[in-house]
Amino acid sequence: MNLRLFSLFKEKRMFIFLAFVTEDDRLKFERLFEKYQKLLLHKAYGILRDYALAEDAVSEAYIRIYRNLNKIDDIDSHRTVSFLVIIVKNSSLTILEKQKKYSLPEDGLEDESDGYDMEETVLSAALTCDMLKLVDNLKEELRAPFLLKYAHDLPHREIASLLHISENNVTVRIHRAKSKLVELFREAGYVYGK
Repeated sequence: MNLRLFSLFKEKRMFIFLAFVTEDDRLKFERLFEKYQKLLLHKAYGILRDYALAEDAVSEAYIRIYRNLNKIDDIDSHRTVSFLVIIVKNSSLTILEKQKKYSLPEDGLEDESDGYDMEETVLSAALTCDMLKLVDNLKEELRAPFLLKYAHDLPHREIASLLHISENNVTVRIHRAKSKLVELFREAGYVYGK
């Protein structure tokens, strides 16, 4: 275990442990921490590109995980892995946003000619939301590897390890997920033709 991450988190964890209602919750939280700490640190570092900030993001993520502990039934499930990765991704993006906020020009105004197109951004966000709803229609065995690959940018080897399946099986499931999504996109009117 990385000592800095542990020491950063240890102070917060000691406070959190005082709030556990049951021993089962405390053990569940400890298992989540031990099992997924490296994965979450890897994901946070991939976003922040700064080890200290990544450690902070993971610490914040585990506080959020603690607050949502009741939403986690099976520690080893694909849904849990996705849930935890989404939490650390959001924690990392929050830290990244704060970093950007503090690095604005002194007058606080951004260049009007930066090429930012609000209409395109809103349409893209709406389309992404619709697409994610379609992804939710996939069976769990297809959705989990698909999201880990495309939403969380994990390599097939790591997905195989997390889901306890072979790399070949990861490839097959992602291919099936893509085929099913093309079907769903057609039905929803996003894809035309054969």
